[in-house]
Amino acid sequence: MRGKYGGKLDKADVTLLTLLQRNTRLGLESLAVQAGLSAASVQRRLKSLRERRVITGEIALVDPAKVGMPMTFVVMVELERERLDQIDAFTRRAGSEPMVQQCYYLTGEADFCLICTASDMEAFEELTKRLFFEDSNVRRFRTSVVMGRKKVSLEVPVSAG
Repeated sequence: MRGKYGGKLDKADVTLLTLLQRNTRLGLESLAVQAGLSAASVQRRLKSLRERRVITGEIALVDPAKVGMPMTFVVMVELERERLDQIDAFTRRAGSEPMVQQCYYLTGEADFCLICTASDMEAFEELTKRLFFEDSNVRRFRTSVVMGRKKVSLEVPVSAG
């Protein structure tokens, strides 16, 4: 498998990516043992994976209910016009909104799918005013309230090629 900027991923890279996606707290020594490499080799590989943007970030997963954000919403957004500048403007607005966890540009009936979190319905209503009602290019949006979090992951299956 080729990364976006060239370099191939080998079996050791795949192992490191798989381990790190499951637990970013693993230290170099633990990664080295599990990947069958030296700590120095792991360090070089991780540096390369970050520089090549195979690894784009490392985050902590937070339970939203435990930090006062127990509600999750899936919002499908249709734009009035789909000019590049308007798509970029909506993307920037959604990207700068802390309550928007994920923003996907889509094909099909909707132009965007947003995954949003909120403390309550009132907070979500305020978000809809800011993002949708105040934007004259938003034709309509449809919201589904998440009833239960059954799987939450950004893990990507990785294989060598």
